[in-house]
Amino acid sequence: MTGPQTDPGQAPEQEAQPGRRLAGLSSVLIVGILVFLVAVFTILNGTAFLNFGNFVNIAVDASVLLLLGVGMTFVIITAGIDLSVGSVLVLSGVVGGQVMVALSGTSEQVQSYQFPNQAIGIPAGVAAGLLTGLVFGLFNGLLITRLKMPPFIVTLGTLGIGLGLAQILTGGTDVRFVPTAIQSQIGTKEFFGFLPVPVVISLVVAVIAGVVLAKCGFGRYTYAIGSNADAARRVGIDVDRHLLKVYALSGLLAGLAGLLDLSRFNTTSIGAHTADNLASISAVVIGGTSLFGGIGTILGSVVG
Repeated sequence: MTGPQTDPGQAPEQEAQPGRRLAGLSSVLIVGILVFLVAVFTILNGTAFLNFGNFVNIAVDASVLLLLGVGMTFVIITAGIDLSVGSVLVLSGVVGGQVMVALSGTSEQVQSYQFPNQAIGIPAGVAAGLLTGLVFGLFNGLLITRLKMPPFIVTLGTLGIGLGLAQILTGGTDVRFVPTAIQSQIGTKEFFGFLPVPVVISLVVAVIAGVVLAKCGFGRYTYAIGSNADAARRVGIDVDRHLLKVYALSGLLAGLAGLLDLSRFNTTSIGAHTADNLASISAVVIGGTSLFGGIGTILGSVVG
């Protein structure tokens, strides 16, 4: 006798529906709180706070954290954690910056801010930075899925590894003489004269991630694993393979965040992102994502 077919992830996903609605209500509540705070600060000092330039500055500052938060949302929905994102951000920026400097001209040229080969150096540096983040994410995922180590322990260890490697590569000194084009064309460039490129990049990533999480199989599997990993295995989901992809995504987005940070300041910031992991986790949890897994939305993380 043939029974009804079960779509992988369908049963765990159905279990998560009430929690997902609760996460949506949490996002609405947070929006209301933000509106209230904006109103309060506007009343207290309207001319200094309620102006377009101030909101743009806030958005640019939040763009890096948003990328980390998007990756962290997927991780936490699976009932995992990634404490290494801040160090991966730093290391990716260091590797990307050093590759750009090395390939954009001779030492004498770049120290004079002449970059005859920046058309080669910048794309190569971007690729190197993204690859660094991806490799670190895969490394985290492999330790978690193959060695069955707790995500907290794994990513706490790789947090130290990432910062240590950044210190070794730079000798404790931030990378300077990065090609100025990456700042003028990305870090400080604006679409239509008012929309900063880093903000646009972060929002595009967030929108794509939101669609994937809410509408695609990758998102359904993410919810299913976080709701009940054993049930997800029973309905045919390769849990280890999916977790590997989730941590790789988190690392890749941390690498992208490192490159955005590099483009904004035209130098690395080795000591400036040690607490970004806690900031991104806080934003995700405040946005309604459960630390126990199975519940959360990208919209909530954006608002958080």
